[in-house]
Amino acid sequence: MFAKYLIFVLFVTFQTVIAHEDDVHTIQYTADTFPIEVAKKDHFVMFYAPWCGHCQRLAPTWEQLAEILNGVEDGQVKIAKVDCTTDSTMCSENDITGYPTLKFFKAGESKGVKFRGTRDLPSLTAFINEQVGSTPDEKDSETTVPQAINGLLELTEDTFDKHVSAGRHFIKFYAPWCGHCQKLAPTWDELANSLRNDNLVSISKVDCTQHRAVCGQFDIKGYPTLLWIEDGKRVDKYTGQRSHEELKAYVSMMLGKSVEGNADEKADADSGIHPVLTLTDENFKHGVEKGVTFIKFFAPWCGHCKRLAPTWEELGKKFLANENVHIVKVDCTLNSSKQLCNDQEVDGFPTLFLYKDGRKLSEYNGSRTLDDLYEFVMNHLQSHDEL
Repeated sequence: MFAKYLIFVLFVTFQTVIAHEDDVHTIQYTADTFPIEVAKKDHFVMFYAPWCGHCQRLAPTWEQLAEILNGVEDGQVKIAKVDCTTDSTMCSENDITGYPTLKFFKAGESKGVKFRGTRDLPSLTAFINEQVGSTPDEKDSETTVPQAINGLLELTEDTFDKHVSAGRHFIKFYAPWCGHCQKLAPTWDELANSLRNDNLVSISKVDCTQHRAVCGQFDIKGYPTLLWIEDGKRVDKYTGQRSHEELKAYVSMMLGKSVEGNADEKADADSGIHPVLTLTDENFKHGVEKGVTFIKFFAPWCGHCKRLAPTWEELGKKFLANENVHIVKVDCTLNSSKQLCNDQEVDGFPTLFLYKDGRKLSEYNGSRTLDDLYEFVMNHLQSHDEL
């Protein structure tokens, strides 16, 4: 019933002008109001940062969605937003690692369902209809941790991101109706079975007819597509012959490349090239007193820190020629840095703080991709140059 009503409201909205341009319909929540209001009614929430370009592009569509649903008296779903630059702790509690992140919260439930589709009005409303009509049993079955069958994992929209976020993965993106996919299927099963005891790589598959958002994320345009993914990032596309021997040889080659990559990083360090500066309590004040300084406070045992390390090095290389920007790391487990990390109010690893001319200006809580980190620094650098 709700779905039919929503479609009707959408139709009316497209046919008439309902509100003035200066009307604001999206509800803004804070750490104080969010838990209270979400407990009362279903909510679709955008977690964002004001400086985020993707958030700015989504804003008009999100406002249009809010105009449609928040304007309905006693409506079942409310459209809201949370600024993660002012309520960073709450965003962290909701596992927000990039902007914008869109989550649907059932009334009274603290854990939201993440939206992974195209950010247009039809896709957003379709997602709302799915969530309103879904039952708890359906939701639980979708979020079940995948179980390998003879070494092969079947991934879904709900399990994909978490599974590939760390480690090395060889993944088949396919469609059940595809003849080439059907021909490859027994060979892919054989590959997974032969590597089931190898802890260095996982073999998986994704049905793109069922999980389009995942396949869209990696721009899958044909079937089957075989991708090598490391720590959540696409590294290579396999284009060779699809025999068991050749696929297994490819896996061995890619695992060898990963080992060589680690050796290359060590060689760079030995050669005296240090794109990332290391600071301790003794030189910290001097290290941040001029220009823009972006610092990673970390612990060597921290898994998230290890995954960020190569990206942080690449970020340092991007700013090597810019004397106004310093990319820095501080090891909070060292005796020479423990007090410094306490003084800087570091309460988790990794913590990323940006300083300008000796003053702590901002904590970064966005996506830890190279492009997003670079954009964050550039935004502050440009504002610094304008002063």
